[in-house]
Amino acid sequence: MTNLGIGVIGMGWMGHVHSRAYSLVPQRFPDSHLRPRLVICSDNVAERATTAKKLLGFESATADWREIIAHPQVRIVSIATPNQLHVEIVAAAAAAGKHIFCEKPVGRTPIETAEIEAIARGAGVLSFVGYNYRWAPLVLHAKSLIDSGELGELTQYRGRFFSMYGSDPMGLLSWRFNSEISGYGVLGDIMAHVTDMALHLCGPVKRLVSNAHTFIEERPLPIPGKGTHYSRGAPDDPKGQVDNEDYVGALLEFENGARGTVEASRTIFGPKNQMAFELNGARGALNWDFERMNELQLYLPGDDRSHDGYMRLVGGEQYPFHGRFNPGEGSGLGYEDMKIIEAHQFLKSVADGAQAAPGFAEALAVSEVHAAMTRSWQSGTWEPVTSLRP
Repeated sequence: MTNLGIGVIGMGWMGHVHSRAYSLVPQRFPDSHLRPRLVICSDNVAERATTAKKLLGFESATADWREIIAHPQVRIVSIATPNQLHVEIVAAAAAAGKHIFCEKPVGRTPIETAEIEAIARGAGVLSFVGYNYRWAPLVLHAKSLIDSGELGELTQYRGRFFSMYGSDPMGLLSWRFNSEISGYGVLGDIMAHVTDMALHLCGPVKRLVSNAHTFIEERPLPIPGKGTHYSRGAPDDPKGQVDNEDYVGALLEFENGARGTVEASRTIFGPKNQMAFELNGARGALNWDFERMNELQLYLPGDDRSHDGYMRLVGGEQYPFHGRFNPGEGSGLGYEDMKIIEAHQFLKSVADGAQAAPGFAEALAVSEVHAAMTRSWQSGTWEPVTSLRP
């Protein structure tokens, strides 16, 4: 058995997701012999920390995240805080020799991501990042088809994350709409998933041209410590300015010669949570949409063209990890199941003492693409993707 003491910092919705995921790893992966232990949780709102302790089974709770770093039985620090705390917490955890899971975007800006990656690398600690859409079983199957050459040379890629969470003008001015706390808006929040998936499936980006826009420029002010970025205010509530972007789009040229597009919007009206991609190769094509995460559309006609049309694959235990959750075909997985797979992969890397992907190196690769996007917003032209590694 490998016992792994865990501290979770930030007990909002995502902190609860992390905690449940760690707890369920032994049930879903009993043969892994991983035994995560929820040692301590923290939140700057003390009531949230104590509630999480009772609900999720932590041994203790605190309002000061530094107590998690100092705790001798914590081997892993899981960071689910607003973005402005990422650098400080990672620096403290790395200095204490703790392994680190951090939710994307890993800092407020590409420069902060580069700083975080350098800190962890210099300290020799292991890292992992919450690019959870990688772990959907049919996305893993799509990746295996690409890597094995089944689709042939890649030619086009289209990725998007369209979410309605910010489409209501009465949606509260939460920290995600505040650049001092979150840094960029949709670029860090959900474009991070789109860019990571593009890099994961198609490889590095050579150059790009991008644009950004803010559609809803003011929102009702929230009550401190109350609600989430899905909460709603009233028309006569006091308002504040949104000072980061609601939309980002880009044209991409990949190093392998493929061309593509990526888009992300938090104010679009229609798609609820459409993290999706479409990919075309010289011999086949496929597409996947999180809103239908247990399906994959696959086009592999073969040399004789006997199957000349898209086929619909349905999730089942023949695909990676699916059987850990449901034994039969057509019994779907959900969002938190991806997080359990993600938690298992991270814990396994810690137990093995080997860095796995996606870690801070992959977050840095995403941020290098995003840095080129922000330069393109200013220049209005194509920009090369260049290294930010110190």
